[in-house]
Amino acid sequence: MDRPADDLTARARIRDAALRLFTERGIEGASIRDIAAAAGVSSGLIRHHFGSKEALREACDRYAIDRMAELRKRLVTEGGMADEAAVAATPPVAIPLQSYLVRSMMDGSATSVALFDEMVELAEQWAMRYQVKTDDLRAYATILVAMQLGVFVLRDRVSGSLGEDITDPAGWARMNQAFLDVFANPLLTPEQAEQARSALKRPPE
Repeated sequence: MDRPADDLTARARIRDAALRLFTERGIEGASIRDIAAAAGVSSGLIRHHFGSKEALREACDRYAIDRMAELRKRLVTEGGMADEAAVAATPPVAIPLQSYLVRSMMDGSATSVALFDEMVELAEQWAMRYQVKTDDLRAYATILVAMQLGVFVLRDRVSGSLGEDITDPAGWARMNQAFLDVFANPLLTPEQAEQARSALKRPPE
Protein backbone atom coordinates (compact mmCIF):
# COMPACT_ATOMS: atom_id res chain seq x y z
CA MET A 1 0.00 0.00 0.00
CA ASP A 2 1.54 3.32 -1.08
CA ARG A 3 1.67 5.98 1.62
CA PRO A 4 3.28 9.36 2.32
CA ALA A 5 6.97 9.23 3.23
CA ASP A 6 6.31 10.35 6.80
CA ASP A 7 3.61 7.70 7.33
CA LEU A 8 5.85 4.87 8.53
CA THR A 9 4.53 4.35 12.03
CA ALA A 10 3.21 1.16 13.62
CA ARG A 11 -0.27 2.66 13.32
CA ALA A 12 0.22 3.01 9.55
CA ARG A 13 1.51 -0.56 9.23
CA ILE A 14 -1.55 -1.81 11.10
CA ARG A 15 -3.85 0.20 8.86
CA ASP A 16 -2.15 -1.03 5.69
CA ALA A 17 -2.38 -4.66 6.83
CA ALA A 18 -6.03 -4.17 7.74
CA LEU A 19 -6.81 -2.62 4.36
CA ARG A 20 -5.30 -5.63 2.62
CA LEU A 21 -6.94 -8.30 4.77
CA PHE A 22 -10.34 -6.60 4.92
CA THR A 23 -10.27 -6.46 1.11
CA GLU A 24 -9.28 -10.12 0.77
CA ARG A 25 -11.45 -11.63 3.52
CA GLY A 26 -14.07 -9.06 4.47
CA ILE A 27 -14.54 -7.49 7.88
CA GLU A 28 -15.76 -10.73 9.47
CA GLY A 29 -13.05 -12.88 7.93
CA ALA A 30 -10.06 -10.82 9.10
CA SER A 31 -9.32 -11.15 12.80
CA ILE A 32 -7.32 -8.79 14.98
CA ARG A 33 -4.77 -11.58 15.38
CA ASP A 34 -4.43 -11.97 11.59
CA ILE A 35 -4.00 -8.22 11.13
CA ALA A 36 -1.41 -8.08 13.92
CA ALA A 37 0.59 -10.88 12.32
CA ALA A 38 0.48 -9.21 8.90
CA ALA A 39 1.59 -5.88 10.40
CA GLY A 40 4.29 -7.45 12.57
CA VAL A 41 2.83 -6.10 15.82
CA SER A 42 0.97 -7.47 18.82
CA SER A 43 -2.82 -7.63 19.08
CA GLY A 44 -2.54 -5.40 22.12
CA LEU A 45 -0.89 -2.66 20.06
CA ILE A 46 -3.82 -2.69 17.64
CA ARG A 47 -6.23 -2.25 20.54
CA HIS A 48 -3.99 0.51 21.94
CA HIS A 49 -4.09 2.45 18.67
CA PHE A 50 -7.65 1.73 17.51
CA GLY A 51 -9.60 0.23 20.40
CA SER A 52 -11.61 -2.29 18.37
CA LYS A 53 -11.81 -3.94 14.96
CA GLU A 54 -14.78 -1.76 14.02
CA ALA A 55 -12.83 1.38 14.93
CA LEU A 56 -9.92 0.09 12.84
CA ARG A 57 -12.28 -0.43 9.95
CA GLU A 58 -13.59 3.12 10.30
CA ALA A 59 -10.01 4.40 10.21
CA CYS A 60 -9.40 2.38 7.04
CA ASP A 61 -12.58 3.77 5.45
CA ARG A 62 -11.53 7.31 6.29
CA TYR A 63 -8.01 6.83 4.98
CA ALA A 64 -9.16 5.22 1.73
CA ILE A 65 -11.70 7.88 0.83
CA ASP A 66 -9.32 10.72 1.75
CA ARG A 67 -6.52 9.26 -0.38
CA MET A 68 -8.88 8.72 -3.32
CA ALA A 69 -10.06 12.32 -2.99
CA GLU A 70 -6.44 13.47 -3.09
CA LEU A 71 -5.79 11.45 -6.23
CA ARG A 72 -8.94 12.75 -7.90
CA LYS A 73 -8.02 16.34 -7.05
CA ARG A 74 -4.47 15.91 -8.34
CA LEU A 75 -5.51 14.30 -11.62
CA VAL A 76 -8.75 16.11 -12.43
CA THR A 77 -8.95 19.43 -10.60
CA GLU A 78 -5.25 20.28 -10.71
CA GLY A 79 -4.68 19.05 -14.26
CA GLY A 80 -2.49 16.07 -13.42
CA MET A 81 -3.86 14.06 -16.35
CA ALA A 82 -1.47 16.03 -18.56
CA ASP A 83 1.45 14.67 -16.51
CA GLU A 84 2.29 11.20 -17.84
CA ALA A 85 4.40 10.37 -14.78
CA ALA A 86 1.52 11.26 -12.42
CA VAL A 87 -0.93 9.14 -14.41
CA ALA A 88 1.48 6.19 -14.48
CA ALA A 89 2.00 6.42 -10.72
CA THR A 90 -1.72 6.33 -9.95
CA PRO A 91 -2.66 2.63 -10.40
CA PRO A 92 -0.51 1.19 -7.57
CA VAL A 93 -2.20 3.63 -5.17
CA ALA A 94 -5.74 3.68 -6.56
CA ILE A 95 -6.30 -0.03 -7.26
CA PRO A 96 -6.05 -1.32 -3.66
CA LEU A 97 -8.00 1.66 -2.33
CA GLN A 98 -10.86 1.18 -4.80
CA SER A 99 -10.93 -2.55 -4.12
CA TYR A 100 -11.06 -1.92 -0.38
CA LEU A 101 -13.86 0.64 -0.60
CA VAL A 102 -16.03 -1.67 -2.67
CA ARG A 103 -15.49 -4.58 -0.26
CA SER A 104 -16.31 -2.31 2.70
CA MET A 105 -19.59 -1.28 1.12
CA MET A 106 -20.48 -4.84 0.17
CA ASP A 107 -19.95 -5.95 3.77
CA GLY A 108 -22.38 -3.27 4.90
CA SER A 109 -22.34 -1.07 8.00
CA ALA A 110 -23.38 2.39 9.09
CA THR A 111 -19.87 3.52 8.22
CA SER A 112 -20.02 2.17 4.68
CA VAL A 113 -23.46 3.74 4.11
CA ALA A 114 -22.07 7.10 5.19
CA LEU A 115 -19.04 6.47 2.99
CA PHE A 116 -21.17 5.95 -0.11
CA ASP A 117 -23.19 9.08 0.67
CA GLU A 118 -19.98 11.07 1.06
CA MET A 119 -18.74 9.86 -2.31
CA VAL A 120 -22.04 10.98 -3.82
CA GLU A 121 -21.57 14.41 -2.23
CA LEU A 122 -18.11 14.65 -3.81
CA ALA A 123 -19.57 13.65 -7.19
CA GLU A 124 -22.23 16.36 -6.83
CA GLN A 125 -19.55 18.95 -6.16
CA TRP A 126 -17.62 17.76 -9.21
CA ALA A 127 -20.74 17.91 -11.40
CA MET A 128 -21.52 21.44 -10.24
CA ARG A 129 -17.93 22.56 -10.78
CA TYR A 130 -17.99 21.34 -14.37
CA GLN A 131 -21.60 22.44 -14.98
CA VAL A 132 -22.90 19.01 -15.92
CA LYS A 133 -26.29 19.28 -17.58
CA THR A 134 -28.85 17.41 -15.48
CA ASP A 135 -32.31 17.97 -14.05
CA ASP A 136 -31.52 15.82 -11.01
CA LEU A 137 -28.03 16.41 -9.66
CA ARG A 138 -28.42 13.93 -6.79
CA ALA A 139 -29.51 11.10 -9.06
CA TYR A 140 -26.70 11.89 -11.52
CA ALA A 141 -24.06 11.78 -8.78
CA THR A 142 -25.49 8.62 -7.21
CA ILE A 143 -25.56 6.66 -10.47
CA LEU A 144 -22.08 7.90 -11.41
CA VAL A 145 -20.62 6.60 -8.13
CA ALA A 146 -22.51 3.30 -8.44
CA MET A 147 -21.21 2.82 -12.00
CA GLN A 148 -17.63 3.45 -10.96
CA LEU A 149 -17.82 1.08 -8.00
CA GLY A 150 -19.95 -1.49 -9.79
CA VAL A 151 -17.15 -2.68 -12.05
CA PHE A 152 -15.30 -3.84 -8.93
CA VAL A 153 -18.40 -5.61 -7.61
CA LEU A 154 -18.44 -7.46 -10.95
CA ARG A 155 -14.66 -7.76 -10.99
CA ASP A 156 -14.56 -11.43 -12.04
CA ARG A 157 -17.04 -10.96 -14.88
CA VAL A 158 -15.43 -7.74 -16.15
CA SER A 159 -11.93 -9.22 -15.91
CA GLY A 160 -13.08 -12.37 -17.70
CA SER A 161 -14.59 -10.36 -20.53
CA LEU A 162 -11.46 -8.23 -20.91
CA GLY A 163 -9.11 -11.15 -20.55
CA GLU A 164 -7.09 -9.39 -17.83
CA ASP A 165 -7.61 -8.61 -14.15
CA ILE A 166 -8.89 -5.05 -13.61
CA THR A 167 -6.98 -4.90 -10.33
CA ASP A 168 -3.71 -5.34 -12.23
CA PRO A 169 -2.21 -2.15 -13.70
CA ALA A 170 -2.80 -3.15 -17.34
CA GLY A 171 -6.40 -4.18 -16.74
CA TRP A 172 -7.05 -1.14 -14.57
CA ALA A 173 -5.74 1.15 -17.32
CA ARG A 174 -7.90 -0.58 -19.94
CA MET A 175 -10.97 -0.30 -17.71
CA ASN A 176 -10.40 3.41 -17.15
CA GLN A 177 -9.79 3.97 -20.86
CA ALA A 178 -13.23 2.47 -21.44
CA PHE A 179 -14.72 4.76 -18.77
CA LEU A 180 -13.05 7.70 -20.49
CA ASP A 181 -14.52 6.69 -23.84
CA VAL A 182 -18.00 6.30 -22.31
CA PHE A 183 -17.83 9.70 -20.61
CA ALA A 184 -16.29 11.47 -23.62
CA ASN A 185 -18.70 10.17 -26.26
CA PRO A 186 -22.43 10.98 -26.07
CA LEU A 187 -24.56 7.88 -26.55
CA LEU A 188 -27.62 9.91 -27.58
CA THR A 189 -28.11 12.90 -29.84
CA PRO A 190 -29.44 16.04 -28.11
CA GLU A 191 -32.80 15.38 -29.75
CA GLN A 192 -32.95 11.78 -28.51
CA ALA A 193 -31.96 12.87 -25.01
CA GLU A 194 -34.69 15.50 -24.91
CA GLN A 195 -37.29 13.03 -26.19
CA ALA A 196 -36.28 10.54 -23.48
CA ARG A 197 -36.43 13.22 -20.76
CA SER A 198 -39.91 14.24 -21.88
CA ALA A 199 -41.08 10.63 -21.90
CA LEU A 200 -39.72 9.98 -18.42
CA LYS A 201 -41.48 13.05 -17.04
CA ARG A 202 -44.88 11.80 -18.23
CA PRO A 203 -46.76 9.85 -15.55
CA PRO A 204 -47.31 6.18 -16.41
CA GLU A 205 -50.78 5.35 -17.75
